[in-house]
Amino acid sequence: MPRVKRGVPARQRHKKVIKLTAGQFGTKHRLFRRANEALMKSLAYAYRDRRDRKRDMRRLWIQRINAAARQRGLSYSRFIAGLRAAGVDIDRKMLADLAVRDQDAFARLADLALARQPGTGQGAPVAA
Repeated sequence: MPRVKRGVPARQRHKKVIKLTAGQFGTKHRLFRRANEALMKSLAYAYRDRRDRKRDMRRLWIQRINAAARQRGLSYSRFIAGLRAAGVDIDRKMLADLAVRDQDAFARLADLALARQPGTGQGAPVAA
């Protein structure tokens, strides 16, 4: 059985890791072992923070909607409940965008939500 020499694949793997850690400080971009540790940590952080970013954006949207709804005399929860009761199906990203960019449209939605507060005895949902 012929002897297996593993130098070429190892060199390729090492070069790949060193290339991916370019920009790291000190030995983290020069030495394979330290670079590999830094790369694994970086990839773990990136995976975690992609999920955190979604969470942070939702919190930001809710804060913007809450601020705009309170200017119209509604709390965030009452605003969302009123929109649900009225059958308006707009996600928080779009509501936050309306609150910032098109305040007239948001005001119309707030008026609709105010008119459709649960417990006010209103009938079937209206199309917005």
